Amino acid sequence: MDIKEIHRLIELMNENDLLELELVEDSKKIRLKKKYDGGPRMIAAPVAAVAHHPAAAAAPAGPAQPAGPPAGTIAIKSPMVGTFYRSSNPESPAYVEEGDQVNPETVVCIVEAMKVFNEIKAELEGTIVSILVENGQTVEYGQPMFLVKPN
Repeated sequence: MDIKEIHRLIELMNENDLLELELVEDSKKIRLKKKYDGGPRMIAAPVAAVAHHPAAAAAPAGPAQPAGPPAGTIAIKSPMVGTFYRSSNPESPAYVEEGDQVNPETVVCIVEAMKVFNEIKAELEGTIVSILVENGQTVEYGQPMFLVKPN
């Protein structure tokens, strides 16, 4: 892979608002990851996705939802819009279960976005308290996927 190809991959990441990209070709592997500053990000959602829940848009506003995870826990949030998978393939065990210890490098799930399978790491040390997303479910940017009790 030459520098022009790497530049093209970076352009694709920028054009598609991706934070991470991994490409494996034969014995070559390249992983590009942007540093995210935590500021606001706008990600366009397909119009068809809204059409699946018309009643939710028309429903009156209910009581205010809590601003964050329950006291004493930290949420691992989705860094992108995509499909949540608990394991690398249907025959493999889940990366983590409730009660499992994690460290910053522990892979907790995969989020597939635009045919790219992005490994999501815990990025903190603690115990998985709750898994908030079902396997195969679509996740939104910033959506909590796991609750972790820090060590």
